[in-house]
Amino acid sequence: MKEEIISLKNEAIAQIMEVNSITELENLRIIYLGRNGKLTNLIKKLKEIPNDKRKETGILINDTKNSLNEIISSQKNKLSNSSRKWFDPTIPGVKPKMGNLHLVTQAIREISGIFEKIGFVRVRYPEIEWDYFAFDVLNMPITHPARDEWETFFIDSEVNPKYGQIVLSPHTSSGQVREMLRVKNPPIRMLNIAKCYRRQSDVSHSQMFHHFEGLVIDENISIVNLRGTLDYFAYNFFGKDRKTRIRPYNFRFTEPSFEVDISCDICNGKGCKLCKEGWLELGGAGMVHPNVLKAGGIDSKKYSGFAFGWGVERTYMMKAGIKIPDLRYLYSYDINVIKQF
Repeated sequence: MKEEIISLKNEAIAQIMEVNSITELENLRIIYLGRNGKLTNLIKKLKEIPNDKRKETGILINDTKNSLNEIISSQKNKLSNSSRKWFDPTIPGVKPKMGNLHLVTQAIREISGIFEKIGFVRVRYPEIEWDYFAFDVLNMPITHPARDEWETFFIDSEVNPKYGQIVLSPHTSSGQVREMLRVKNPPIRMLNIAKCYRRQSDVSHSQMFHHFEGLVIDENISIVNLRGTLDYFAYNFFGKDRKTRIRPYNFRFTEPSFEVDISCDICNGKGCKLCKEGWLELGGAGMVHPNVLKAGGIDSKKYSGFAFGWGVERTYMMKAGIKIPDLRYLYSYDINVIKQF
């Protein structure tokens, strides 16, 4: 009889858990616990059980009865609560909040798209770089200020006999010679966008930032090609009403060299905390120095080229209508600041 009671209990529990209405639940209660229910009939058979087993069986039946009553009560509460909920399937659902790409990611995608239309190929080179590629092959002597520990982040590591110390890449220009060595034979149209690191932090600088580096090498490349490429980008990224200018400058890896400025969108060229005098420097540009071509295995008598390197964040700050007065806002931990833009 013990097995019969256990089987009856399992059967009742399985059926009770499957009901979908209080009416069904009440019918099951009557079937198992009613006056003529299955468990009640087993109680009536207790007198037929030997005296030495009657007490044990009685306890089992009583436990089964209590368990079924508790399960029926619990299921009844669930069905009662669910029946009170009102649901109209025709009401539009509440859409979850959607995130969006970070402003820097949006800028990188837009910049890439503009240059891809004129044949530039996107590449990536190391963010943790050898001193050799960051400085030596770019015609920068050991005494150059950029190689000072107050300008560049040096990694505490063993010095390689050929490549020198390891640094956090201070510019994407370190990818120029790497690209020349990879391609070997021009033409080259490279666009390298990556993180860079310098010991600078103010309204227009951040210790970690993004650079986009353009490199073109082919026969008969001149400053006219450089200026045309920069004007094309400025027109497509900033709009037709913005003004750009180039100023002579001195970079070790280009000759002649220029800095490229754009009329400030924050103050409309009047002068502000960001630009100081109405123009904001975007980055450097120039014709690739023959020594750099030589370091990349390129014949400088047959080929020439130009290169430019601009900050992604600073470039995006000057986009019409953005009005970001401090570059560091782009890396604010406050989501409410970022959502403004």
